[in-house]
Amino acid sequence: MAPSLYWWAKETHRGTPVVVKMENPNNWSMVELESPSEEDFMYPTGAVPKGGRNKNAKQITWVLLLKAHKAAGCLTSLAAAFFSLAAIVRRRIADGRTDSTDTSEAENPAVKSRFFTCIKVFLCFSLILLGFEISAYFQGWDFGAPDLQLQYLFTLTNLLTIKGVFDSLYSRWVLIRVEYLAPPLQFLINVCIILFLVQSVDRLILCLGCFWIKFKNLKPVAKQELVDESGDGGGYFPMVLVQIPMCNEKEVYQQSIAAVCNLDWPKGRMLIQILDDSDDPTTQLLIKEEVHKWQQNGANIIYRHRVVRDGYKAGNLKSAMGCSYIKDYEFVTIFDADFQPFPDFLKRTMPHFKDNAELGLVQARWSFVNKDENLLTRLQLINLAFHFEVEQQVNGVFLNFFGFNGTAGVWRIKALEESGGWLERTTVEDMDIAVRAHLHGWKFVFLNDVECQCELPESYEAYRKQQHRWHSGPMQLFRLCLPAIIRSKISVWKKANIIFLFFLLRKLILPFYSFTLFCIILPMTMFIPEATLPSWVVCYIPAAMSFLNILPAPKSFPFIVPYLLFENTMSVTKFNAMISGLFQLGSAYEWVVTKKSGRSSEGDLVSLVDRQPMPQRVSSEPNLDEMRVEMKVGGERDLMKKKHNRIYTKELALAFLLLTASVRSLMSAQGIHFYFLLFQGVSFLLVGLDLIGEQV
Repeated sequence: MAPSLYWWAKETHRGTPVVVKMENPNNWSMVELESPSEEDFMYPTGAVPKGGRNKNAKQITWVLLLKAHKAAGCLTSLAAAFFSLAAIVRRRIADGRTDSTDTSEAENPAVKSRFFTCIKVFLCFSLILLGFEISAYFQGWDFGAPDLQLQYLFTLTNLLTIKGVFDSLYSRWVLIRVEYLAPPLQFLINVCIILFLVQSVDRLILCLGCFWIKFKNLKPVAKQELVDESGDGGGYFPMVLVQIPMCNEKEVYQQSIAAVCNLDWPKGRMLIQILDDSDDPTTQLLIKEEVHKWQQNGANIIYRHRVVRDGYKAGNLKSAMGCSYIKDYEFVTIFDADFQPFPDFLKRTMPHFKDNAELGLVQARWSFVNKDENLLTRLQLINLAFHFEVEQQVNGVFLNFFGFNGTAGVWRIKALEESGGWLERTTVEDMDIAVRAHLHGWKFVFLNDVECQCELPESYEAYRKQQHRWHSGPMQLFRLCLPAIIRSKISVWKKANIIFLFFLLRKLILPFYSFTLFCIILPMTMFIPEATLPSWVVCYIPAAMSFLNILPAPKSFPFIVPYLLFENTMSVTKFNAMISGLFQLGSAYEWVVTKKSGRSSEGDLVSLVDRQPMPQRVSSEPNLDEMRVEMKVGGERDLMKKKHNRIYTKELALAFLLLTASVRSLMSAQGIHFYFLLFQGVSFLLVGLDLIGEQV
């Protein structure tokens, strides 16, 4: 920078135009001009470029015009986006489809509405306070957050001297804030911050454990390789039962059956059970025919349908394990209807059971055929990649225990029987059997390098229902199995791990503080500024935790900000589900089969199926092929008719609550809090209008 520069401005100093002169960054002075010309305000002294002043003035004029044009274009785009959003809202409201129309018969609508009522109360309260604060702003009241004692003394001193009804009311409101509202809110803030820090430390330790596993190359090693497929030599080929529980899975039944029938395992040592709980007669006929085709192709596969369909998936598996021929099998592997194992799945998992009598479960990780389908699937990938790569792997290596994922795993049947078998008491039968097996001393192994392909929910509606079941079930289970955990003979450390880490910290505390801290407390601190939430809690630690979460899926790094916002948005569903499961409310036992699209795997499972015509059974249903085509076309037609967006009332109410608080934050010039509230409110708004997922 030059030693001396003059910067001119059209300002006045005692009625006279002035110019600010800067000798150095710390030395400023004002110079008065008696009769300045227009050009004096255009350039610093001695800085007139070559070519004359008129030419450069025109250039600056053109630059200003271009900037004004860009600003006008930006405003036009924002206005168009606003009107488009308003049109979407009108269509949603006119359509009349909200999340309340999805209430199942088993769920009490009054119970479901309580949570929404609480949110509406907070929203109405915030709107009233916002109007109150805006009026105070124009009355000249300070919007800052001074020290509690100073503000209290200021209010108390001026309470009797303030004139006007509004000033008197506002000063009394400040007094109520300081004396009665701020202390309990600050206490709740401090509690949530402590829980947040504890959960963050747990997350950091898990990441360090994963790093140590990678650094030391720690992974389970099988004691014996498979060498002889005859089963009579040195190879290890025990009897394996393969189960596929399904219910009205007309989109995926063909590819899942094809995948398990092509497992590379001696046919005489493997039996495949198709456990069909479908209540649609057409779907039952199609699955039966598919099983019959593979039977004629040499597969050892049977079809089984329950007469009494109680207990959902757990009841289906329990009924299948009651068959008399189960005693001939030593292991059972389970695949959900949308899972497509690779042919070498059993050859890579079964050797770990050899000479390891304490091993009860071998779990493989999931991979996803539609992970890049839309923004929703990309965000799910981040969560599930962390779950398998970090949580499951670290717990498997260091603790020999983790939650069974319900599919893509191999169980020792003896471990299932000694642990009490499948129970229908919760909606997370997989976690239930895993906890009971661990209490009986069985060990688990997680194989991070063995994958099984499946689908991710592509619509927010399907994902929301899945997450509700996944977060209400653990709280049901915690209530039921806590006495058994306390009475069990496992070590005190293992009991503490199950109670405090596995259940309380990761299943209860995480959704509690995520929803309470960022969706309720933070907006309330905007209207009660005497209770403060530090910036590092709002921004820095959540950003660091999101960065840790995204490490197992580095290609998803561009989505780190949407991921952080979306996780806070999903905390509403998770918190509601957690409360339902903990207090046994009606929605805790809601079970909805996750909607599937039937996408083929990356390995192209169609090539595994013999495309030559198969001989048909004489007694088969007539025109079954035509029925299949007609059902496919009709199903697509129905799907097109049924695809519609919904309005999610709780998310929308919280969106307006956060946006209202962001306006209050803007008026008090709280930078980080304002941006967080604004973006989080927009995130809730997009989700509430169902603008994420396949139906966008």
